[in-house]
Amino acid sequence: MEWNDSFMNLFRNAVERYHERPQTSIDRFFLPEEVKILADMGYQPAEMHAYVQEYALKGDPSPSTILLIAAARRSFFLTQLRGISGNARPVRAIDLPAETEDFQEIPYLPRIISKATAKLFGTLDPEIMYYDEKDRKFLREHGNIHPADFLYLTWNAHGDKQKMVSAVLNAIRTAQQQTTPPTPPAKQETAPVIQREFILE
Repeated sequence: MEWNDSFMNLFRNAVERYHERPQTSIDRFFLPEEVKILADMGYQPAEMHAYVQEYALKGDPSPSTILLIAAARRSFFLTQLRGISGNARPVRAIDLPAETEDFQEIPYLPRIISKATAKLFGTLDPEIMYYDEKDRKFLREHGNIHPADFLYLTWNAHGDKQKMVSAVLNAIRTAQQQTTPPTPPAKQETAPVIQREFILE
């Protein structure tokens, strides 16, 4: 079975389990084989539990979105971190930029970049969910960027905030072009037809 199939089975079972026993503590929520699946892709049980709980209670993010977010993290974990989980101190809420902090007049951008970076490196405190309601609002209002795409943009930017600003502005312009109806071509005036009379001699 491919990893994505295992992941989706795990997610569906976890959501059902949450509905049945929502009070189960996180350290006892997942089965040992599920913990192994998560560890192989660089996920912590508490990290996954946040998505399970969010979907079970609110229906958002969707399972396919959660899968794509996990795919971005897994790819970074295996290729950039060589499948090794570090021992770095978790990035806590107090470590993140304030929600009102901006970069080049784009509020919240520094915060979501920090969250995305920590998500890729696996250092985001499990109590902080990447792509929570405020993240969703920001990405939706700034070009409707997919959260997995934002992770890849963060990855490719290598900490260059200017590249992130350009990516966000490009997404906004693209979204505007897609929603703005095309301007109909200007009506061309046709020259009047001159009637000529021919006299036969």
